[in-house]
Amino acid sequence: MPKQSQPKLTREEINELIRDFQEEQDVEAQNRLVIQYQNLVESLARKYSKGKSYHEDIVQVGMLGLLGAIRRYDPSFGKTFEAFAIPTIIGEIKRFLRDKTWSVHVPRRIKELGPKIKLTVEELTTTLHRSPKVIEIAEALSVSEEEVLEAMEMGKGYQALSVDHSFEADSDGGTVTLLDMVGSTDEGYEKVNQRMMLEKVLHVLSDRERSVIHYTYLENKSQKETGEILGISQMHVSRLQRKAIKKLKDAIDHEENNSERIS
Repeated sequence: MPKQSQPKLTREEINELIRDFQEEQDVEAQNRLVIQYQNLVESLARKYSKGKSYHEDIVQVGMLGLLGAIRRYDPSFGKTFEAFAIPTIIGEIKRFLRDKTWSVHVPRRIKELGPKIKLTVEELTTTLHRSPKVIEIAEALSVSEEEVLEAMEMGKGYQALSVDHSFEADSDGGTVTLLDMVGSTDEGYEKVNQRMMLEKVLHVLSDRERSVIHYTYLENKSQKETGEILGISQMHVSRLQRKAIKKLKDAIDHEENNSERIS
């Protein structure tokens, strides 16, 4: 996208352009906002690409995050558009890096734990004459199961091993492959987990609040579009959305605290 310049817009002008786009689908208003924040997107992209060949891809992903922020921003929340847009853009970039690339920074503790897990798996496989369970690996290393799973998952992006890589399984020279020992994770697992948690706490919402969340987040409709479907004003949608989000957040926090106490 070629760079363009325009006078810096005030907060009121930015909010007015966003309102024009959300309510009237004003393409010119959207273009002015994209030009206004193009440098911000490129600056954020540089922090994550670090000169890599996929920098332009990250810029494009960041632009998609910007467009999503323009579509969903609600000035009544009290924060500036920049404060809303930056986490949205970064979230899109991180999702892209997580799903599409291998060059993701691996924390030092994961780097150190990874080789220990590999050695422990080999030792336990020989001792137990079978593939060890995650809990057995964790106990052998005096770490949590979550840390073992995290190291295994991060290790996929840090150092690739062939699924045919074999380990000694018993004293008679029998072997098992990495594919035998490590199961694959379904790409939709995280989404399924989030949906299950959401469904678990949806009962705290009224029917109208549940409809607003469904349309604005699951179907990615704007507040204006949601209002038209439900026959209420955009301002009413905004109020219901804020109320519903607070209810869900409190309910999820409650569920997570209960889970921690049980575990």
